[in-house]
Amino acid sequence: MALIKWNDDSLFPSINSFFDDFFSKDFFKVAQLGTSIPALNISEKDKSYELELAAPGFSKDDFKIELKENRYLTISSEKKEEKEEKTDKYTKKEFNFSSFSRQVVLPENVETEKIKAEYKNGILKISIPKTASTDSTKKRTIAIES
Repeated sequence: MALIKWNDDSLFPSINSFFDDFFSKDFFKVAQLGTSIPALNISEKDKSYELELAAPGFSKDDFKIELKENRYLTISSEKKEEKEEKTDKYTKKEFNFSSFSRQVVLPENVETEKIKAEYKNGILKISIPKTASTDSTKKRTIAIES
């Protein structure tokens, strides 16, 4: 007995193309409209860890950087924009709200008191120096320099 391959899409072409489109295209991006989590690059240097967060259009005051228990570094932002235009016949009001939060678990060999942050040209850079000692009892907010 011989095996014969049968590949006939003519029976249910719309169903086949639907599943092909569904699994080959990213339909889930529709649910993410209006929300954006900036990309985060983490690199390890000889004496520090370097974090870079791409967030163009923000100001340094839009960010909040917290260190909890000397281990959890949280980078968050909330940005609100409102535009209102009034004339004799109509009022137009547009508003936008965006927020994000990223959390990084720091290794034990970091010197938390010397963490520095800088925001320039749409990039938030955080430098975390390495050390051999650990102290996990404090919480502090890190100021952003421009």
